[in-house]
Formats: sequence, C-alpha cells, structure tokens
Amino acid sequence: MLKALVAAALLAVPGAAMADPIIIAHRGDSGERPEHTLAAYDRAIDQGADFIEPDLVLTKDGVLVVRHENEISGTTDVADHPEFASRRTTKKIDGEDIAGWFTEDFTLAELRTLRAKERLAQVRTANKRFDGLYQIPTFEEVIKLAKAREAETGRRIGIYPETKHPTYFASIGLPHEAPLLAMLEKYGYGAPDDPVFIQSFEVGNLKLLRGKTRLRLIQLVASQGGPPDMAGIAYADMMTPEGLKAVAGYADGIGPSFDMVIGPDGADSGLVASAHAAGLQVHPWTLRAENMFLPKAFQKGDDPAAHGDFAGAVRAVAATGVDGLFSDFPGLARAALQP
Repeated sequence: MLKALVAAALLAVPGAAMADPIIIAHRGDSGERPEHTLAAYDRAIDQGADFIEPDLVLTKDGVLVVRHENEISGTTDVADHPEFASRRTTKKIDGEDIAGWFTEDFTLAELRTLRAKERLAQVRTANKRFDGLYQIPTFEEVIKLAKAREAETGRRIGIYPETKHPTYFASIGLPHEAPLLAMLEKYGYGAPDDPVFIQSFEVGNLKLLRGKTRLRLIQLVASQGGPPDMAGIAYADMMTPEGLKAVAGYADGIGPSFDMVIGPDGADSGLVASAHAAGLQVHPWTLRAENMFLPKAFQKGDDPAAHGDFAGAVRAVAATGVDGLFSDFPGLARAALQP
C-alpha cells in the first residue's frame, strides 16, 4: 500500500514524468565492476552516464590517482604484497584513527604493482571475478578515457572529480588544487559551461578553488556530521535558507545524501526547492540497487543484498526536481527515467 501511495504521489507532481536529471556514474559503473577502475568508467559510459566520478588522492610523488580513500587495503591487493608489509601504519584522517596502507606512502610506480578488488565483496559477489585484473588509474587516464569515448560516441562525457581529504593532504605537502586544475586545463577544461563539476565535503577547499577557477563547484553534505575542516559546523546548519545562501557564495550546487532529499517513505523533503531558491543545483548521492541501501518503501524481500525497487527510488528522487543524481548503476538509473 505504501509503495502505491508513493507512486500516486509521484504522478501528482507537476513535471515529474519529464524529469531528466544528469546521471553521474558513482566511481564508474561500480555496481557491476570494481569501483574506480578504467573498466568501471568505460562500462558506465556504455551504460549512458552523462558524467563519471573519480575520487582523487595523491601519491608520494604528487600524482593524482583515483581511489575512494587514501587508505587502500579495502580496494586493492596491497595486503598480499610482502614487500609493502612494513608500510602498514595508523594515521589520523579527519579526526579518526585509520589503520592500513596509504597512497601518499607509495610512488605511482609502486602503486602500479597493485591490482584493484571489489570493495563490497559480500554484497556484490559477482564483481569478485574481476579482482586482480585492473590497475589503479591516474586522474589523467580517466580524462583520456572520457575524451576518447567522446570522440567515439559523439556525445559529451563529463568529469566529476572529488577532492578526498584535501586539508589532510595539504598538511603533508600534497595539496590537491594545483595538480587538479593543471590537469583539467591541460585537457581544455576551464569554462563554466565545460562538462566538469568539482566536489568536496570540505568548505575551505572549495573556497580556495573558487578563487582559482570558473569551473562549477559542488558542496557535498551528509545527513550526519559536518565539514572536516569546519569544527562546530553541522551540515544541517548549511542546509537552512541562510546556510544555503552562504554556500551559494562559493559553490554552484550541493551534493546531499539522497536521504536528505526524500524520506523513508519516498516523500519530498523540500530541500531541493530550498536549494533552487538559493540558486544552487542539487545532485544527490548515491542511489544503489541493493535493498540495504534503499529507503524502506523501496525494499523488496528480506535479502539485504538483493535488488529492490531501484527504479521507483530513482523516480522518487527525480520527482523532487533534482538536477542530477549519483548512482552505482547508471544504466539502470537511465532506464528508470525513460518514459
């Protein structure tokens, strides 16, 4: 009954059936390939993604590489390399003690000896068959792939990089901003209408970038916590009308967790309208097909790893008027929005 009510509500939303947000492939087609690999990005493009999203961390020799975190034991086979056993350590990242192996302790050449593996192996068991096949890509390789596929397909393929832990990296002498902007400029990205968004959970990083580039910037926010570089400030404070106005002073949009956009029942929270009133775009993250990641109204059955009503969840988010959405399954997200 609840799902029927949600569906009826969506039909009642003016323009809901015509919603056409951009589809941002979260770490590539990470529902079907190990995340942040060239294979995942290539498949995402085949699946019709408008943008591909690389998370950016740095190597010891200052190269931007693509990993969800700078700690890489969960996404590579580094633990299986005895030559790197002594590099396992514990570091404080954004106030939290993290144990493992970190990209900033490896040169690019050393990282090239590692291979990627599925991060959510207990949920996406089929992806384990790709473990050991792919290297860690550089940011430049992701851009080159996008450019090559643009030439092949005749359509624009956007780049949506996230700066991971920028304050931490700056504190160890490896700031993101200069190499990030230099690489984008090298491949012709610099204008506000170029197919690039740069995102961060931090505030200072975006404000610094605002003074250096005309490319579009997105303030990431979550339903809990606050910016790691802004002690005492909660993301919730930034989502008030006054807070959104302040964000609009340095960013072009927000990237909220999707549970800030719709409730457990699929109902519109009103955040999108408030952000639009402040002149901000809205690109919520991250829509995944598995029950364990879906709102209660869109779960099907008792298996947390089974796919639920993913299409219904995508349509519920789109009906709020979002300008884009992140998904691990860009092909399924695109299909959900088809008439």
